[in-house]
Amino acid sequence: MKIAIVGCGSRHSMFAQSIGEDYPDKHEVVAMCDNNPHRLGIAAAAASRAGTNGVATYDASAFDDMIAEQKPDTVVITTPDFLHADYIVRAFEAGCDVICEKPMTIDLSSLKQITEAQRRTGRQVRVTFNYRYSPARTQIKDMLASGTIGTITAVDFRWHLDRVHGADYFRRWHRQKENSGGLLVHKSTHHFDLLNWWLASTPTKVMATGQRAFYRPETAVEFGLEGRGERCATCPVAAKCDFELDMDADANLHALYRQAEGEDGYFRDLCVFDEDIGIEDTMQAHITYGSGATANYTLTAYSPWEGLEIRFQGTKGELIHKHIEVHGVFGGERAHAGKDSVWTELHLAGQKPEQIEVPVAEGHHGGADPVMLGYIFDPDNMEPDAYGRASDHVAGGWSILTGIAANLSIETGSAVDVQTMLDTRAITLA
Repeated sequence: MKIAIVGCGSRHSMFAQSIGEDYPDKHEVVAMCDNNPHRLGIAAAAASRAGTNGVATYDASAFDDMIAEQKPDTVVITTPDFLHADYIVRAFEAGCDVICEKPMTIDLSSLKQITEAQRRTGRQVRVTFNYRYSPARTQIKDMLASGTIGTITAVDFRWHLDRVHGADYFRRWHRQKENSGGLLVHKSTHHFDLLNWWLASTPTKVMATGQRAFYRPETAVEFGLEGRGERCATCPVAAKCDFELDMDADANLHALYRQAEGEDGYFRDLCVFDEDIGIEDTMQAHITYGSGATANYTLTAYSPWEGLEIRFQGTKGELIHKHIEVHGVFGGERAHAGKDSVWTELHLAGQKPEQIEVPVAEGHHGGADPVMLGYIFDPDNMEPDAYGRASDHVAGGWSILTGIAANLSIETGSAVDVQTMLDTRAITLA
């Protein structure tokens, strides 16, 4: 399969490396495009194979020329979120299938463009929800689907981003909703997709609250950071700021972003306490599903640790799952947790709680990435997927609809009926 990649920031490398290192006999990256020639050059050099003419490179403005000239079968999209829909539609129209980073898109108008283009062309988009492929998350799916706790009635789901990972969304392009849809779309799309998949249902009503409680100028004053600068690289108080991002100390960030600033003026290290940040850092949603189950969801972006906690209530008992990914930040270093920091507990009515042995695997995202990439790039040599983990435009759409409805609820202060929201825009997900 001939593959073209649009977007050469850090996320593209998972796909390019997998193609070049794991499946070079099956697939080839034939072209790449980006609006930053420096990053484009780095990406193309890394993806070029010995004994070939290398990977063809195109400016982002020449995307259509790239498709016409290189004739890829599939386009991998790893651009900022607000650009996904445009590239998906153009790839469809050119006869290509698509592999797209999450979220599939960020708002209702672009969702409609994708669904209409899909029906018109018959092309397919694969949204890369790698969390579905984690052995621990798949085990949860298996237990729920087999009726271990009976009919699921209620869920409590809390996701914690620590003050390294969480802060990063407030210093780059994600910090404005017109770019990312906010964390309820950009980040929570993973979590809402898991809920849709685990419950085998979709949301019908969403009520949400959200605020920027931590990443704001008042917090900088509280931390003694008066006189802070626009960005870390030139900030006069960076040396005493726990949130400093020193791109010159990180070889990858230095090469991809620091050295590329002169090309497009994009700063990767803006101050996380800026006044004009447009996204929330503290969000809660109450979600009703078509199955009758309800869920309470919380996301915070400044937790002292990183990971998830989830509790499923069912007619036969409850299932609890917790995964500590990072214990915390100590002395400037993130203390990543080991494999023993994942546990699942089953407590059936009338019985003692039982600790369930959780399967583990090697690789990023709890072993999910290698499994997902195997199903994408070498499906014939993978076991049949009994769990339906592949995500198309329908799953991609439903995953963002909870976040879009939550954003609307925060804006209006009212509960949002999801089907009414779709009907208003004449959007059909099928």
